[in-house]
Amino acid sequence: MIPQPHAQAVYVVDDDARARESVCALVGSMGVSSHAFESAENFLAFYNPDTAGCLVTDIRMLGMSGLELQAKLVSMGSLLPVIVLTAYATTPVTVQAIQQGAVTLLDKPYQDDDLWNAIRKALAQDARKRVEAAHREATRQRIGQLTRSERAVLSYVVAGKPNKVIANRLDVSVRTVENRRSEIYTKLQVHSIVDLVKMVIEADLAETLDAN
Repeated sequence: MIPQPHAQAVYVVDDDARARESVCALVGSMGVSSHAFESAENFLAFYNPDTAGCLVTDIRMLGMSGLELQAKLVSMGSLLPVIVLTAYATTPVTVQAIQQGAVTLLDKPYQDDDLWNAIRKALAQDARKRVEAAHREATRQRIGQLTRSERAVLSYVVAGKPNKVIANRLDVSVRTVENRRSEIYTKLQVHSIVDLVKMVIEADLAETLDAN
């Protein structure tokens, strides 16, 4: 069966067939779907940004290593949480895995409870991040519906400028600024400057609104 990228599942990448089967059996016993890949390259051929769930990968594999796979996903802006397994843990490897955002690194042979707890944590993290990303994108779309003149006012409002200063900067009347602020509040469905600033920050758009 072809895995559906949008449905949460555990993706297991290991060039050792027995190791893959062991992880998949554990995941299946917990009622979660799993899909196995014998190489990082095979997984990347399947992967797309909608791939939800978490990744369990070995470090030492033929071809691309688990850490290289993790780094590749980071460079692609992936939200997929990663759990790293290794029979050859060293401090540099552990540090690199954690710095690249791994949920955890487990030594082989691992305890089933330890792996399952890590997977549960990773799935919860994945779900939370996807909700946050969807909310952020929806907010960006709403802000994107503002007119150019409204975005100009918004940039100054977020920068803390009073209406009179905004009017002088934009060479318009204070009443015009007030009207545009009212339209901004209506379109973005906010009721206070606090909510407005919070929305812009959550959408990660503060730096793109240029108010000099």
